[in-house]
Amino acid sequence: MLTILGFAMIATFLVLIMMKKMSPIAALVLIPALFCVFVGKGAHLGDYVLDGVTDLAPTAAMLMFAIVYFGVMIDVGLFDPIVRGILKFCKADPMRIVVGTALLAAIVSLDGDGSTTFMITVSAMYPLYKRLKMSLVVMTGVAAMANGVMNTLPWGGPTARAATALKLDASDIFVPMIPALLVGLLFVFVLSYVLGVRERRRLGVLTLDDVLVEEKETETVLVGSGGSGDGKVSMHKGGTAGTAGAGDAGSGSDAPEGAEDSADDHGFQGLDPNRATLRPKLYWFNALLTVSLLTAMIMEWLPIPVLFLIGAALVLSVNFPHIPDQKARLAAHADNVLNVSGMVFAAAVFTGVLQGTGMVEHMAKWMVDVIPGSMGPHMALVTGILSLPLTYFMSNDGFYFGVLPVLAEAGAAHGVTPLEMARASLVGQPLHMSSPLVPAVYVLVGMAKVEFGDHTKFVVKWAALTCLVILGAGMMFGII
Repeated sequence: MLTILGFAMIATFLVLIMMKKMSPIAALVLIPALFCVFVGKGAHLGDYVLDGVTDLAPTAAMLMFAIVYFGVMIDVGLFDPIVRGILKFCKADPMRIVVGTALLAAIVSLDGDGSTTFMITVSAMYPLYKRLKMSLVVMTGVAAMANGVMNTLPWGGPTARAATALKLDASDIFVPMIPALLVGLLFVFVLSYVLGVRERRRLGVLTLDDVLVEEKETETVLVGSGGSGDGKVSMHKGGTAGTAGAGDAGSGSDAPEGAEDSADDHGFQGLDPNRATLRPKLYWFNALLTVSLLTAMIMEWLPIPVLFLIGAALVLSVNFPHIPDQKARLAAHADNVLNVSGMVFAAAVFTGVLQGTGMVEHMAKWMVDVIPGSMGPHMALVTGILSLPLTYFMSNDGFYFGVLPVLAEAGAAHGVTPLEMARASLVGQPLHMSSPLVPAVYVLVGMAKVEFGDHTKFVVKWAALTCLVILGAGMMFGII
């Protein structure tokens, strides 16, 4: 019964948010609370929620102060050279911009933290997508998949969990997997190229001068009409401006046409070279501070929440020494902080009920029990396939510490080594990074102003295909 209710709860949540019948926060809180009553453990709901909040509180704290830190760094102009450099390289070509998004996300993912990756990637790329009227779910989908492949780095989390659960050396798991992971990353780049070509066909190709001229013309119209223009942009060199929700892009990939969209473009200051918050004299201090922070995070000198707490306080104090200015910066980023931290604490209700009621354990046991005995010699392949739904529907901790040891034991009985099982378990990470149980994905969709349901509808099929490509490459190379 718990198995059925567990799958029903997850399915209900996904259907409601994808159909936009409920907001993610409301669904993350109300649906598990309702199912907790169905299970007959409504009296323990408070304990389950508090346990979930306790587990995710450090993550929420990290996200709160990380958003403030990187938000201030955007304000003071740290990422402006990156944005200008990418724009110059991309030449306002949608295909190059999408590929650039994947490349930037992959590079920044070297720090091992998904939230940081998404904040930097969205901060750099969002202005380009908005000004060219590109699909924002393409940006979130590509960034999530690139980060998912890179999340398998030994310091990223999953590899370390697999090594700990099976008592193996992390390097023995990861190093042989590098060829398969490179194939997966290459596939993400190829997919980015295909999606970028689709965007190019829809929108056409602009030069940088075209973009800047259009932006000035749009701002002139906005000033003259009081912001009531129709939000449409005339495209040069072929193509017309369509709605960014066309095709696979999803209906939430761009704001509606009209004043709301135009005002958002007009108000966004990501590339404004004259904004009052710029601190060019402190550029190298801010750059050195950011590099030091990321280095400390990779070397694990201090817990990540502590690092970002200190970093946020330091960057505010140095760049904005006057208290009214500090308050203004905090107020400017309060919306993002509230949305993301609220989503994390809401997710704590979902995970708390899943774990507290025993649904996760019953679901995992059922998945293992339904595997036919004839598949024993192919348990590595089975584990790779199961890693897709299991890491999507449960946390990495639940999968690697609860399910993987059971699968590894079944595989050992048929001569499958723990190393093969551990490597196969990493296959599902590109899909896992878009799971509703991953706090970082709310940073991604929140900063990109994309509905979580639209992101899910767009990314799931492509992320699953990326996982299968990695699995196939691993088998071809004899790694799995």
